[in-house]
Amino acid sequence: MYKVRQGPDSRSRGPDSRSESMANVDFEAHTGRYRRELLAHCYRMLGSVQDAEDLVQETYLRAWRARDSYDEKRAGMRTWLYRIATNACLTALEQRGRRPMPSGLGHEPGDDPREALVHGGEIPWLQPIPDALLGDPSEAAVAQGSLRLALVAAMQQLPARQRAVLVLREVLDWPAAEVARALDMTPAAVNSALQRARKTLSQSGIREDEVSERAEQRAVVDSYVAAFRNADLAALEKLLSDDVIMEMPPMLNWYVGRADYIGFMARVFDINGSDWRLVPIGANGQPALAAYVRDGDGYALHTLQVFTIRGGLVTNLIAYQVEEIFRLFDLPTRLP
Repeated sequence: MYKVRQGPDSRSRGPDSRSESMANVDFEAHTGRYRRELLAHCYRMLGSVQDAEDLVQETYLRAWRARDSYDEKRAGMRTWLYRIATNACLTALEQRGRRPMPSGLGHEPGDDPREALVHGGEIPWLQPIPDALLGDPSEAAVAQGSLRLALVAAMQQLPARQRAVLVLREVLDWPAAEVARALDMTPAAVNSALQRARKTLSQSGIREDEVSERAEQRAVVDSYVAAFRNADLAALEKLLSDDVIMEMPPMLNWYVGRADYIGFMARVFDINGSDWRLVPIGANGQPALAAYVRDGDGYALHTLQVFTIRGGLVTNLIAYQVEEIFRLFDLPTRLP
């Protein structure tokens, strides 16, 4: 997907082209292994899968052009590529706004789950990223829940440079001096930016213990699926935390608490009926479902739902009804 443009035409027959071709192979061998984790890194910075893919490509192009200046005595290949990727992301963010969730737009949660739904228009929402693009979820790309949607959404509230410092220091565990060299800052400025970023995240309610073990997540989602398919609101309610949050891009409406969550689900079943098919998928290293509702002689794609689970309870549900995201996950529009 991120093939590096290979410079001069490899079909040329002279000795220079043969050596150039060997250089291409050597470059790919030394850099190719980092593509998935660089995609995760750019996604954390940008909140968009398509933008992250573009920036990974840009990273490899910049690295290819600067390959003769690379000095392994000064930095390892992985560190060098992350420096390039981070600065490419910062340049891109100068022309891009942040990608919010409904809860990050500054308005209060709704208090009536049957109120009219308000479309957000052309807001570029924070996107989930398919696990299929990230490889093994146990790898560093998604280790310790560093890609969970709630965290990426909170990071969107940070200025771009604070966001970069937070990712390099907290996710990649770089020392302050290394971050300073990568971002052309002083170590003191790096530490100051990190403190401000941590304060903003703490105000957003982000916690270190946000993610439950995978086996526990799967058990909760299995119970959720059973309750959903039976339209069993009482069973659903038992799976929710007291302060559960429900968000529904592209709608601006969002809700907090069990009562409003269940009230909204009652509305969903009243409007759409209780005949559903739920297909397990993965997003951001979190459990997710593609929800299909009965439509004539089949089932029509309704939402992509991403769950955050802590302590055996659902603490956040983001239900996307966005065509762009359906395509991103390659979801069929209908099931038989």
